[in-house]
Amino acid sequence: MNRQKIILAVLVLALIGGTAAGLQQVRSGQRLGAPGVVTRAIPGSKNLEVLLPEAPGFKSQWVETPAVVTNALPADTSYGQRVYQAADGFTAQMTVVLMGADRSSIHKPQICLPAQGWTINQTEETAVPMAGLGTYALPVIKITASNQLPVNGQMVAARGIYVYWFVADGELSADASGLRRMGRSLLHLARTGELQRWSYVSVFAVCEPGREAATYARMEGLIAATVPEFQRVVPNAQGENRMGR
Repeated sequence: MNRQKIILAVLVLALIGGTAAGLQQVRSGQRLGAPGVVTRAIPGSKNLEVLLPEAPGFKSQWVETPAVVTNALPADTSYGQRVYQAADGFTAQMTVVLMGADRSSIHKPQICLPAQGWTINQTEETAVPMAGLGTYALPVIKITASNQLPVNGQMVAARGIYVYWFVADGELSADASGLRRMGRSLLHLARTGELQRWSYVSVFAVCEPGREAATYARMEGLIAATVPEFQRVVPNAQGENRMGR
């Protein structure tokens, strides 16, 4: 190795070491930000319960997060989960995963959906029209997936519509790559010493092939009816986020 390559290698190692030391110093003094969703304390636990509301025109019930999820995610993760069912049989599940100090609570469905047998056919960034504290469009990511599910002893073709987004104190994010959210979080941490406490919100419904558009329209109505009740961030007309409830 010639002298120039040796000098370059030393500089690269110095930069890597300096960056790692800087990040460690930031982490050592970091504080955890407030959630962007409505929560309440769980007696005897440091974790929180995310309060998902009932919705007009739906019967709903709170659902305990299964052990397969809680065992896989960090112990300081908080949850909220509710299943909504309309009189005509339309059913959707809304789930919120709220991180603690361990950021690995926040994950992407591009991993867990295929692990459950779903094939992702399409992923798109879109928005759901909202009302309430000012009319705005909630940015979301919409996944259309396919699977074979058992019905009356037979395997039949099914479609899954999975809508998700991320929310923190004063922040909304819905880019499929997650790079914009992670970049903003790192800048916020470096600038303020605060680790943003992100929530991963998702809504999932299953339908027959050909019913994808109608199912998504029903999901939009459910999201519009429930989100203003538990999400504390509302973008203004300029697209800037502000706190709601």
